Order: sequence, then structure tokens, then C-alpha cells
Amino acid sequence: MTQSLSLSRILKGLAVALGSFVALGTVAALWENPLFVRMTPAGDIEIVLLGLLSVLLGTYVAIRRPFCSAKTAGVGGVLGFIGVACPVCNQVLLLLFGGDLLLTYFEPVRIYVAGAGVLVVAAAVAREWLLVKRQPAPVAALAAPGSDGSAAKV
Repeated sequence: MTQSLSLSRILKGLAVALGSFVALGTVAALWENPLFVRMTPAGDIEIVLLGLLSVLLGTYVAIRRPFCSAKTAGVGGVLGFIGVACPVCNQVLLLLFGGDLLLTYFEPVRIYVAGAGVLVVAAAVAREWLLVKRQPAPVAALAAPGSDGSAAKV
């Protein structure tokens, strides 16, 4: 028997999905906003990849086990963000590699980096889902109400 998702875990997952979509999309300037300006054009594929990434991150938060490693999902999230973000707007990348290098070599493969990030998070979600499905439900959850000798609460 497997554990079912509680309402609070589902709500946390939805909050993470929505929050990551809004926050990462705003920082990556995938839509016009007063905080950030994008210097290279964004296409529809960036928004689709960000949507997939956000849904997968929300799913990961909803199904993850306590005390599990979130490194794989974190790496996928970073790759996904770097892939949808404007390469010359990212000050860290710009300082490390320079504008010419980013536009010449990174811009053509940027979407593939975002896709790789989505695949890495999808692998993390699949791994967690399989491990959660294999994990038995706690004994207390399987017991009928009042079977421990106490009266069932009405």
C-alpha cells in the first residue's frame, strides 16, 4: 500500500509551481515588467519550457519524501532557469564569459540547456515517484479507527 498525498502537500506543490513560474519568468523577463528588461528576444518556447519546469518542480515538492536529496531537482532548476533567461542580462554569466562568447556560443544552445533542465527535473520527479510508490504506508495509517483499543472519535 502506498501513501496518498495530503491536501497540504498538494497545496505546497501548487504554490511552488505558481511561484516559480511567476518569479523565474519575471526575473528572466519573459514578459514585460518594470523590474527587468530583456536584451534578447524571447519566444514562446521559453514560456513553455518554464511552464514545464514549474509544474515539475511543484510536483517534486508535492511528492518528495522527508529528508531526501533535492540535488538533482536543484541542478535541473538552475539549468532550466539559465536556459530560459536572457544570456546577456545575466550578470554572473556576462562577467564570467563575456558578451561575445555568450551570444556566439551560448545563445544558439540556450533552449537545449533549458530542455536539459526540464529533463533533469523530470528524472528527479520520476525517481521520487517510484520511491514513494515503493514505500509502505505507516502502520498507524492502515489501522482502522478505534482498532488500537480506543473509542473511535465521532
